[in-house]
Amino acid sequence: MDASEHRIVEELDAPPTVPRLTGVAGRVIGWLDTLLITLATLALVGIAATVLLQIAGRVVLPSSPPWTEELSRYLFLYMVALSSGVVIRRHRNVNVELFHHWMGPRARAGYQALIGLLTGVFALIVLPYAWQYAANGVWQTSPTLKVPMLYIFFSTVVLFALVLLYSALGLVEGLLAIRRSPSQADTETP
Repeated sequence: MDASEHRIVEELDAPPTVPRLTGVAGRVIGWLDTLLITLATLALVGIAATVLLQIAGRVVLPSSPPWTEELSRYLFLYMVALSSGVVIRRHRNVNVELFHHWMGPRARAGYQALIGLLTGVFALIVLPYAWQYAANGVWQTSPTLKVPMLYIFFSTVVLFALVLLYSALGLVEGLLAIRRSPSQADTETP
């Protein structure tokens, strides 16, 4: 691949971002990112182990354990919920990048602030309903694991709380980047 093709691939692969928070706030968010990614990875490993146990149970044992499919589903829910905020922070969610490369640093910052605001407002509206949904699980238990469904339904609360938190973070980072002096904004790379 020549230099121009490599540059085009990098522009397509790496979405333009604004500078992240630094200092104590940046370190705390970094630790939270690491914790959430670790928990989501453990959930993914749990899914793989559960599915392998189910396959082995079908092949080797007279019958496969009935709880494996249910556990893998619940682990999947928590994997998605726990990784949702970090996906937003790293700009790895599905989006359409038709005009990002034409934007300057301040326009990218404004765009990130706008997306953070809209996503955060949506999560703020949905969060109380997610809590109501989770509260419905108090009177129910899962069919095979006999786990209170409150713990399973609570994954929606975790999801929307993290989306709200990370959207607010994107909004703050975008607004701070807009306020930077033009000389700072022009010299920074996305």
